[in-house]
Amino acid sequence: MRGKLFRMVFLWTKDRDLAEDVLQNVFEKTVERQKELQTHPNLAGWMVKSLKNEVLMHHRKNNRMDGLEEIQEPAAEQLDSLESEESHRLIFDLVSRLPEKQQVIFHLREVEELSYEEIALQMEISLDQVKVNLHRARKTLREKLINQGITRQ
Repeated sequence: MRGKLFRMVFLWTKDRDLAEDVLQNVFEKTVERQKELQTHPNLAGWMVKSLKNEVLMHHRKNNRMDGLEEIQEPAAEQLDSLESEESHRLIFDLVSRLPEKQQVIFHLREVEELSYEEIALQMEISLDQVKVNLHRARKTLREKLINQGITRQ
């Protein structure tokens, strides 16, 4: 679970060291509240919410409240061709311009490969909200890629 949580925090912070610090803080809080959380019905959702709150607190402390609005996906490993790398950058840039909820849902589904039900549980939203937000994110990305001439209809 640590890898998935780290990638999510890195997605929000764009800073490896800060992501590690935030993740460590949340793990410490989790251990401190271990007895209480043992019966929590959605531990993964609680941890995601705690991570988000921790990132928000960091941004407030450092007067960087725009941090979560410009989330950008971290670059993948070195790609084979320059054209492929540019396409990936464009897609990550387009994803970073989606509304926050759509970004997170898109990331959980397409990168983390969670099921709709797992996403709904983790984000504490309905299954219908997951489907609607994912549909809107995909539709927006498809339209922008078509406008960029990257893909066909």
